[in-house]
Amino acid sequence: MAGVNGEKLKRLRAWVQNYEWGRSGAEAEVARLLALNTGAEIDPNKPYAEFWMGTHESGPNVLVEEEGEEKEEEKEQQDVGLKEWIEKNPKVLGHKVLEKWGSDLPFLFKVLSVGKALSIQAHPDKELAKELHKMKPNLYKDANHKPEMALAITEFRALCGFITLQELKAVLEDVQEIVELVGTASAKQVMDIDERGGDTADKAKTALRSVFTQLMSASKEMTTKAISKLKSRLLLQSQLRSLTEKEELVLQLEKQYPGDIGVLSAFFFNYVKLKPWEALYLAANEPHAYLSGDCVECMATSDNVVRAGLTPKHRDIQTLCSMLTYNQGYPEILSGLALSPYITRYLPPFDEFEVDRCVLPKGSSVVFPAVPGPSIFLAFVGKGTMKTGCWEGIVTEGDVVFEPANTELVITAATSELQLYRAGINSRFFHGL
Repeated sequence: MAGVNGEKLKRLRAWVQNYEWGRSGAEAEVARLLALNTGAEIDPNKPYAEFWMGTHESGPNVLVEEEGEEKEEEKEQQDVGLKEWIEKNPKVLGHKVLEKWGSDLPFLFKVLSVGKALSIQAHPDKELAKELHKMKPNLYKDANHKPEMALAITEFRALCGFITLQELKAVLEDVQEIVELVGTASAKQVMDIDERGGDTADKAKTALRSVFTQLMSASKEMTTKAISKLKSRLLLQSQLRSLTEKEELVLQLEKQYPGDIGVLSAFFFNYVKLKPWEALYLAANEPHAYLSGDCVECMATSDNVVRAGLTPKHRDIQTLCSMLTYNQGYPEILSGLALSPYITRYLPPFDEFEVDRCVLPKGSSVVFPAVPGPSIFLAFVGKGTMKTGCWEGIVTEGDVVFEPANTELVITAATSELQLYRAGINSRFFHGL
Protein backbone atom coordinates (compact mmCIF):
# COMPACT_ATOMS: atom_id res chain seq x y z
CA MET A 1 0.00 0.00 0.00
CA ALA A 2 2.24 2.86 -1.14
CA GLY A 3 1.33 6.52 -0.72
CA VAL A 4 2.35 9.45 -2.89
CA ASN A 5 5.22 10.26 -0.56
CA GLY A 6 6.61 6.74 -1.11
CA GLU A 7 5.56 5.50 2.34
CA LYS A 8 3.16 2.57 2.57
CA LEU A 9 -0.29 2.49 4.07
CA LYS A 10 -0.26 -0.06 6.90
CA ARG A 11 -3.02 -2.43 7.89
CA LEU A 12 -3.29 -2.74 11.67
CA ARG A 13 -4.35 -5.41 14.12
CA ALA A 14 -6.34 -3.51 16.74
CA TRP A 15 -6.64 -4.14 20.47
CA VAL A 16 -9.76 -4.80 22.56
CA GLN A 17 -10.41 -4.04 26.25
CA ASN A 18 -12.91 -6.31 28.00
CA TYR A 19 -13.93 -3.95 30.81
CA GLU A 20 -16.91 -5.19 32.80
CA TRP A 21 -19.15 -2.29 31.68
CA GLY A 22 -18.90 -3.41 28.03
CA ARG A 23 -21.78 -4.95 26.10
CA SER A 24 -21.92 -8.72 25.76
CA GLY A 25 -20.23 -10.18 22.69
CA ALA A 26 -23.56 -11.13 21.14
CA GLU A 27 -24.57 -7.45 20.78
CA ALA A 28 -21.35 -5.38 20.95
CA GLU A 29 -20.04 -3.52 17.89
CA VAL A 30 -16.62 -3.90 19.51
CA ALA A 31 -16.89 -7.71 19.40
CA ARG A 32 -18.01 -7.65 15.76
CA LEU A 33 -15.07 -5.46 14.79
CA LEU A 34 -12.62 -7.61 16.75
CA ALA A 35 -13.76 -10.78 14.97
CA LEU A 36 -13.49 -9.08 11.57
CA ASN A 37 -10.15 -7.42 12.33
CA THR A 38 -8.31 -10.33 13.95
CA GLY A 39 -10.35 -13.46 13.29
CA ALA A 40 -10.74 -13.92 17.08
CA GLU A 41 -13.57 -16.10 18.32
CA ILE A 42 -16.16 -14.12 20.24
CA ASP A 43 -17.62 -15.27 23.56
CA PRO A 44 -21.31 -14.22 23.39
CA ASN A 45 -21.45 -13.74 27.18
CA LYS A 46 -18.18 -11.85 27.69
CA PRO A 47 -18.16 -8.01 27.84
CA TYR A 48 -16.44 -6.25 24.93
CA ALA A 49 -15.94 -2.58 25.84
CA GLU A 50 -13.32 -0.77 23.73
CA PHE A 51 -11.68 -1.32 20.33
CA TRP A 52 -8.38 0.61 20.34
CA MET A 53 -6.59 1.97 17.26
CA GLY A 54 -3.29 3.69 18.00
CA THR A 55 0.00 3.47 19.86
CA HIS A 56 -0.88 3.72 23.57
CA GLU A 57 1.06 1.10 25.54
CA SER A 58 -2.11 -0.14 27.29
CA GLY A 59 -3.50 -1.31 23.92
CA PRO A 60 -0.83 -1.15 21.22
CA ASN A 61 -1.65 -1.95 17.58
CA VAL A 62 0.49 -4.30 15.50
CA LEU A 63 1.28 -4.07 11.78
CA VAL A 64 -0.31 -6.75 9.59
CA GLU A 65 1.68 -8.18 6.67
CA GLU A 66 0.30 -7.52 3.21
CA GLU A 67 -0.08 -10.55 0.96
CA GLY A 68 2.77 -10.72 -1.50
CA GLU A 69 5.30 -8.89 0.69
CA GLU A 70 8.72 -10.47 1.01
CA LYS A 71 8.36 -13.73 2.92
CA GLU A 72 11.77 -13.43 4.57
CA GLU A 73 10.57 -10.14 6.11
CA GLU A 74 7.43 -11.75 7.45
CA LYS A 75 8.91 -13.36 10.52
CA GLU A 76 10.77 -10.24 11.46
CA GLN A 77 7.81 -7.92 10.77
CA GLN A 78 4.83 -9.85 12.08
CA ASP A 79 4.99 -8.54 15.64
CA VAL A 80 6.16 -5.01 14.89
CA GLY A 81 4.07 -2.51 16.83
CA LEU A 82 2.74 0.63 15.18
CA LYS A 83 4.55 2.77 17.77
CA GLU A 84 7.88 1.04 17.10
CA TRP A 85 7.42 1.37 13.34
CA ILE A 86 6.60 5.11 13.61
CA GLU A 87 9.67 5.67 15.80
CA LYS A 88 11.81 4.09 13.04
CA ASN A 89 9.96 6.00 10.29
CA PRO A 90 9.09 9.33 11.95
CA LYS A 91 8.57 11.15 8.63
CA VAL A 92 5.21 9.33 8.30
CA LEU A 93 3.89 11.82 10.89
CA GLY A 94 4.85 14.93 8.90
CA HIS A 95 7.33 17.53 10.14
CA LYS A 96 4.80 19.80 11.91
CA VAL A 97 3.38 16.89 13.93
CA LEU A 98 6.89 15.67 14.78
CA GLU A 99 7.85 19.16 15.92
CA LYS A 100 4.82 19.46 18.22
CA TRP A 101 4.37 15.93 19.62
CA GLY A 102 7.55 14.00 18.83
CA SER A 103 7.68 10.57 17.19
CA ASP A 104 4.39 9.19 18.48
CA LEU A 105 0.79 9.37 17.30
CA PRO A 106 -0.85 12.23 19.25
CA PHE A 107 -4.35 10.70 19.17
CA LEU A 108 -5.98 7.44 20.23
CA PHE A 109 -8.99 6.24 18.20
CA LYS A 110 -11.62 3.88 19.66
CA VAL A 111 -15.03 2.29 19.26
CA LEU A 112 -16.96 1.85 22.53
CA SER A 113 -19.84 -0.54 23.31
CA VAL A 114 -21.35 0.60 26.61
CA GLY A 115 -23.60 -1.91 28.37
CA LYS A 116 -23.77 -0.22 31.76
CA ALA A 117 -22.63 3.09 33.19
CA LEU A 118 -18.93 3.91 33.26
CA SER A 119 -17.50 5.61 36.30
CA ILE A 120 -18.13 9.27 37.09
CA GLN A 121 -14.77 10.61 36.03
CA ALA A 122 -12.67 13.45 34.68
CA HIS A 123 -9.37 13.58 32.84
CA PRO A 124 -6.54 15.77 34.14
CA ASP A 125 -4.98 18.65 32.23
CA LYS A 126 -1.31 18.33 31.24
CA GLU A 127 0.09 19.89 34.41
CA LEU A 128 -1.97 17.69 36.74
CA ALA A 129 -1.34 14.59 34.56
CA LYS A 130 2.43 15.04 34.99
CA GLU A 131 2.01 15.41 38.75
CA LEU A 132 -0.31 12.38 39.11
CA HIS A 133 1.92 10.20 36.91
CA LYS A 134 4.93 11.10 39.03
CA MET A 135 3.12 10.47 42.34
CA LYS A 136 1.07 7.38 41.37
CA PRO A 137 2.44 5.84 38.14
CA ASN A 138 0.61 2.56 38.81
CA LEU A 139 -2.75 4.41 38.70
CA TYR A 140 -1.98 7.20 36.23
CA LYS A 141 -0.09 5.47 33.44
CA ASP A 142 1.13 8.46 31.42
CA ALA A 143 1.86 12.18 31.78
CA ASN A 144 -0.50 13.41 29.07
CA HIS A 145 -3.87 15.16 29.15
CA LYS A 146 -6.90 13.44 27.64
CA PRO A 147 -9.41 15.74 25.94
CA GLU A 148 -11.86 13.51 24.09
CA MET A 149 -14.87 13.35 21.77
CA ALA A 150 -17.62 10.74 21.45
CA LEU A 151 -19.50 10.40 18.15
CA ALA A 152 -22.70 8.37 18.55
CA ILE A 153 -23.27 5.34 16.32
CA THR A 154 -26.51 4.33 18.09
CA GLU A 155 -28.51 6.47 20.53
CA PHE A 156 -25.85 7.24 23.12
CA ARG A 157 -26.55 8.41 26.66
CA ALA A 158 -24.15 10.21 28.98
CA LEU A 159 -23.89 12.41 32.02
CA CYS A 160 -21.76 15.44 31.20
CA GLY A 161 -20.92 18.67 33.02
CA PHE A 162 -22.82 20.34 35.84
CA ILE A 163 -26.42 21.54 35.60
CA THR A 164 -27.24 25.27 35.88
CA LEU A 165 -27.67 27.10 39.20
CA GLN A 166 -31.44 27.21 38.67
CA GLU A 167 -31.55 23.43 38.10
CA LEU A 168 -29.28 22.82 41.10
CA LYS A 169 -31.63 24.78 43.36
CA ALA A 170 -34.52 22.62 42.13
CA VAL A 171 -32.53 19.45 42.94
CA LEU A 172 -31.83 20.63 46.50
CA GLU A 173 -35.52 21.43 46.95
CA ASP A 174 -36.76 18.11 45.52
CA VAL A 175 -34.12 15.60 46.67
CA GLN A 176 -33.99 15.84 50.44
CA GLU A 177 -31.73 12.79 50.62
CA ILE A 178 -28.92 14.90 49.10
CA VAL A 179 -29.51 17.74 51.60
CA GLU A 180 -29.25 15.20 54.45
CA LEU A 181 -25.82 14.16 53.16
CA VAL A 182 -24.37 17.60 52.38
CA GLY A 183 -25.91 19.42 55.35
CA THR A 184 -28.38 22.28 55.40
CA ALA A 185 -25.61 24.92 55.61
CA SER A 186 -24.06 23.83 52.27
CA ALA A 187 -27.49 23.58 50.66
CA LYS A 188 -28.46 27.03 51.97
CA GLN A 189 -25.27 28.49 50.46
CA VAL A 190 -26.62 27.44 47.04
CA MET A 191 -30.24 28.43 47.68
CA ASP A 192 -29.29 31.94 48.87
CA ILE A 193 -27.44 32.93 45.68
CA ASP A 194 -29.21 35.78 43.91
CA GLU A 195 -29.35 34.80 40.25
CA ARG A 196 -29.53 38.46 39.22
CA GLY A 197 -26.35 39.46 41.10
CA GLY A 198 -23.22 40.63 39.26
CA ASP A 199 -20.97 37.96 40.80
CA THR A 200 -23.49 35.11 40.51
CA ALA A 201 -21.21 32.85 38.42
CA ASP A 202 -18.34 32.99 40.95
CA LYS A 203 -20.66 32.45 43.90
CA ALA A 204 -22.40 29.57 42.11
CA LYS A 205 -19.06 27.91 41.34
CA THR A 206 -17.87 28.19 44.95
CA ALA A 207 -21.17 26.89 46.34
CA LEU A 208 -21.35 24.04 43.80
CA ARG A 209 -17.79 22.99 44.60
CA SER A 210 -18.60 22.94 48.32
CA VAL A 211 -21.86 20.99 48.02
CA PHE A 212 -20.49 18.49 45.45
CA THR A 213 -17.36 17.81 47.55
CA GLN A 214 -19.52 17.28 50.65
CA LEU A 215 -21.71 14.84 48.73
CA MET A 216 -18.84 12.82 47.25
CA SER A 217 -17.08 12.67 50.62
CA ALA A 218 -20.08 11.32 52.56
CA SER A 219 -19.46 8.13 54.55
CA LYS A 220 -20.42 4.78 53.07
CA GLU A 221 -22.93 4.17 55.86
CA MET A 222 -24.72 7.51 55.34
CA THR A 223 -24.63 7.10 51.55
CA THR A 224 -26.20 3.62 51.65
CA LYS A 225 -28.95 4.86 53.98
CA ALA A 226 -29.70 7.93 51.81
CA ILE A 227 -29.87 5.90 48.59
CA SER A 228 -32.12 3.30 50.19
CA LYS A 229 -34.45 6.09 51.33
CA LEU A 230 -34.39 7.72 47.87
CA LYS A 231 -35.15 4.42 46.14
CA SER A 232 -38.14 3.70 48.42
CA ARG A 233 -39.50 7.22 47.92
CA LEU A 234 -39.19 7.13 44.11
CA LEU A 235 -40.75 3.67 43.83
CA LEU A 236 -43.68 4.85 45.96
CA GLN A 237 -44.08 8.08 43.98
CA SER A 238 -43.93 6.19 40.67
CA GLN A 239 -47.33 4.73 41.56
CA LEU A 240 -48.78 8.25 41.89
CA ARG A 241 -47.00 10.15 39.09
CA SER A 242 -44.64 9.72 36.16
CA LEU A 243 -41.05 9.93 37.29
CA THR A 244 -38.76 12.42 35.57
CA GLU A 245 -36.10 11.11 33.14
CA LYS A 246 -33.40 11.85 35.73
CA GLU A 247 -35.30 9.99 38.47
CA GLU A 248 -35.73 6.96 36.20
CA LEU A 249 -32.02 7.10 35.37
CA VAL A 250 -31.10 7.22 39.06
CA LEU A 251 -33.13 4.06 39.69
CA GLN A 252 -31.34 2.34 36.78
CA LEU A 253 -27.94 3.39 38.16
CA GLU A 254 -28.91 2.11 41.62
CA LYS A 255 -29.58 -1.33 40.11
CA GLN A 256 -26.15 -1.31 38.43
CA TYR A 257 -24.21 0.12 41.40
CA PRO A 258 -26.22 -0.38 44.64
CA GLY A 259 -25.26 2.00 47.43
CA ASP A 260 -22.80 3.96 45.26
CA ILE A 261 -22.51 7.73 45.79
CA GLY A 262 -22.52 8.12 42.00
CA VAL A 263 -26.24 7.30 42.06
CA LEU A 264 -26.97 10.52 43.96
CA SER A 265 -24.38 12.66 42.21
CA ALA A 266 -26.15 11.95 38.88
CA PHE A 267 -28.66 14.64 39.91
CA PHE A 268 -25.85 17.24 39.59
CA PHE A 269 -24.99 16.46 35.95
CA ASN A 270 -26.59 17.17 32.58
CA TYR A 271 -28.33 14.10 31.15
CA VAL A 272 -27.35 14.02 27.47
CA LYS A 273 -28.92 11.83 24.81
CA LEU A 274 -27.03 11.85 21.53
CA LYS A 275 -28.77 10.75 18.35
CA PRO A 276 -26.68 8.74 15.86
CA TRP A 277 -24.04 10.99 14.24
CA GLU A 278 -24.15 13.65 16.96
CA ALA A 279 -20.94 14.21 18.93
CA LEU A 280 -20.01 15.41 22.38
CA TYR A 281 -16.55 16.67 23.34
CA LEU A 282 -15.02 16.81 26.80
CA ALA A 283 -12.23 19.12 27.85
CA ALA A 284 -9.83 18.37 30.70
CA ASN A 285 -11.24 18.58 34.24
CA GLU A 286 -14.89 18.20 33.18
CA PRO A 287 -16.98 15.49 34.92
CA HIS A 288 -18.77 12.88 32.82
CA ALA A 289 -19.99 9.30 32.70
CA TYR A 290 -21.06 7.37 29.61
CA LEU A 291 -24.25 5.40 30.29
CA SER A 292 -25.22 3.28 27.27
CA GLY A 293 -24.88 2.82 23.52
CA ASP A 294 -22.12 2.50 20.90
CA CYS A 295 -19.86 5.35 19.82
CA VAL A 296 -16.67 6.19 17.98
CA GLU A 297 -14.32 7.97 20.37
CA CYS A 298 -11.13 9.93 19.81
CA MET A 299 -8.80 11.50 22.35
CA ALA A 300 -5.26 12.62 23.01
CA THR A 301 -2.98 9.59 23.49
CA SER A 302 -3.60 9.00 27.18
CA ASP A 303 -5.44 6.65 29.50
CA ASN A 304 -5.54 8.92 32.56
CA VAL A 305 -8.84 8.70 34.41
CA VAL A 306 -9.68 10.14 37.84
CA ARG A 307 -12.73 8.26 39.17
CA ALA A 308 -15.12 9.04 42.00
CA GLY A 309 -18.30 6.96 41.63
CA LEU A 310 -20.22 4.24 39.75
CA THR A 311 -17.16 2.01 39.77
CA PRO A 312 -15.57 -0.92 41.57
CA LYS A 313 -12.16 0.56 40.60
CA HIS A 314 -9.93 2.86 42.63
CA ARG A 315 -11.61 6.17 43.54
CA ASP A 316 -9.67 9.37 44.00
CA ILE A 317 -12.44 11.61 45.30
CA GLN A 318 -10.15 14.29 46.73
CA THR A 319 -8.28 14.70 43.41
CA LEU A 320 -11.48 14.73 41.37
CA CYS A 321 -13.27 17.31 43.52
CA SER A 322 -10.23 19.61 43.57
CA MET A 323 -9.49 19.39 39.81
CA LEU A 324 -12.95 20.11 38.33
CA THR A 325 -13.71 23.48 36.68
CA TYR A 326 -17.29 23.58 38.08
CA ASN A 327 -18.49 25.20 34.88
CA GLN A 328 -22.28 24.98 34.64
CA GLY A 329 -24.63 24.59 31.68
CA TYR A 330 -25.51 22.15 28.91
CA PRO A 331 -22.58 20.92 26.77
CA GLU A 332 -22.18 21.80 23.10
CA ILE A 333 -23.38 19.06 20.75
CA LEU A 334 -21.64 18.79 17.36
CA SER A 335 -23.65 17.77 14.29
CA GLY A 336 -20.58 17.82 12.08
CA LEU A 337 -19.63 19.88 9.06
CA ALA A 338 -20.51 18.46 5.60
CA LEU A 339 -17.30 18.50 3.53
CA SER A 340 -19.04 16.77 0.62
CA PRO A 341 -22.21 14.71 0.06
CA TYR A 342 -20.30 11.76 1.53
CA ILE A 343 -18.02 13.14 4.29
CA THR A 344 -18.97 14.81 7.58
CA ARG A 345 -16.21 16.26 9.76
CA TYR A 346 -16.33 16.69 13.54
CA LEU A 347 -13.91 19.35 14.79
CA PRO A 348 -13.50 19.64 18.58
CA PRO A 349 -11.44 22.55 19.98
CA PHE A 350 -8.36 20.34 20.50
CA ASP A 351 -5.22 20.24 18.32
CA GLU A 352 -4.66 16.50 18.62
CA PHE A 353 -7.59 15.18 16.60
CA GLU A 354 -10.65 15.44 14.37
CA VAL A 355 -12.96 12.68 13.14
CA ASP A 356 -14.54 12.21 9.69
CA ARG A 357 -17.52 9.99 8.97
CA CYS A 358 -17.71 8.79 5.37
CA VAL A 359 -20.74 7.01 3.89
CA LEU A 360 -20.43 5.97 0.24
CA PRO A 361 -23.19 4.40 -1.89
CA LYS A 362 -22.17 1.61 -4.30
CA GLY A 363 -19.92 2.74 -7.14
CA SER A 364 -19.29 6.18 -5.62
CA SER A 365 -15.78 7.47 -4.98
CA VAL A 366 -14.38 10.09 -2.66
CA VAL A 367 -10.95 11.71 -2.44
CA PHE A 368 -9.27 12.33 0.91
CA PRO A 369 -6.70 15.00 -0.06
CA ALA A 370 -3.12 14.74 1.18
CA VAL A 371 -2.77 16.42 4.59
CA PRO A 372 0.42 17.24 6.55
CA GLY A 373 -0.37 14.70 9.29
CA PRO A 374 -1.15 10.97 9.71
CA SER A 375 -4.62 9.39 9.71
CA ILE A 376 -6.19 6.12 10.83
CA PHE A 377 -9.14 4.73 8.87
CA LEU A 378 -11.66 2.22 10.21
CA ALA A 379 -13.89 0.40 7.70
CA PHE A 380 -17.08 0.02 9.71
CA VAL A 381 -19.61 -1.39 7.25
CA GLY A 382 -19.30 -2.78 3.71
CA LYS A 383 -16.46 -3.23 1.25
CA GLY A 384 -14.57 -1.12 -1.26
CA THR A 385 -11.17 -0.14 -2.61
CA MET A 386 -8.47 2.23 -1.39
CA LYS A 387 -6.17 3.75 -3.97
CA THR A 388 -3.06 5.90 -3.57
CA GLY A 389 -0.64 7.17 -6.24
CA CYS A 390 0.78 3.75 -7.00
CA TRP A 391 -1.28 1.16 -5.17
CA GLU A 392 -4.83 -0.16 -5.05
CA GLY A 393 -6.23 -2.63 -2.54
CA ILE A 394 -9.46 -3.93 -1.07
CA VAL A 395 -10.80 -2.62 2.24
CA THR A 396 -13.55 -4.47 4.07
CA GLU A 397 -15.42 -3.94 7.35
CA GLY A 398 -13.19 -4.41 10.38
CA ASP A 399 -10.07 -3.26 8.51
CA VAL A 400 -7.95 -0.62 10.25
CA VAL A 401 -5.46 1.28 8.09
CA PHE A 402 -2.71 3.76 9.00
CA GLU A 403 -2.14 6.46 6.39
CA PRO A 404 1.13 8.46 6.49
CA ALA A 405 1.20 12.24 6.18
CA ASN A 406 1.05 13.78 2.67
CA THR A 407 -0.79 10.83 1.08
CA GLU A 408 -3.81 11.37 -1.19
CA LEU A 409 -6.34 8.57 -0.90
CA VAL A 410 -9.25 7.64 -3.21
CA ILE A 411 -11.93 5.35 -1.74
CA THR A 412 -14.62 3.63 -3.82
CA ALA A 413 -17.60 1.62 -2.52
CA ALA A 414 -18.11 -1.91 -3.88
CA THR A 415 -21.16 -2.82 -1.74
CA SER A 416 -24.51 -1.03 -1.34
CA GLU A 417 -22.90 1.09 1.37
CA LEU A 418 -19.33 1.57 2.54
CA GLN A 419 -19.10 3.33 5.88
CA LEU A 420 -15.72 4.47 7.21
CA TYR A 421 -14.39 6.63 10.03
CA ARG A 422 -11.15 8.56 9.89
CA ALA A 423 -9.19 10.07 12.78
CA GLY A 424 -6.49 12.62 12.04
CA ILE A 425 -4.80 15.71 13.46
CA ASN A 426 -7.21 18.64 13.78
CA SER A 427 -7.02 20.54 10.48
CA ARG A 428 -7.15 23.85 12.40
CA PHE A 429 -3.70 22.96 13.79
CA PHE A 430 -2.20 23.04 10.30
CA HIS A 431 -3.98 26.25 9.36
CA GLY A 432 -2.90 28.00 12.55
CA LEU A 433 -6.48 28.76 13.65
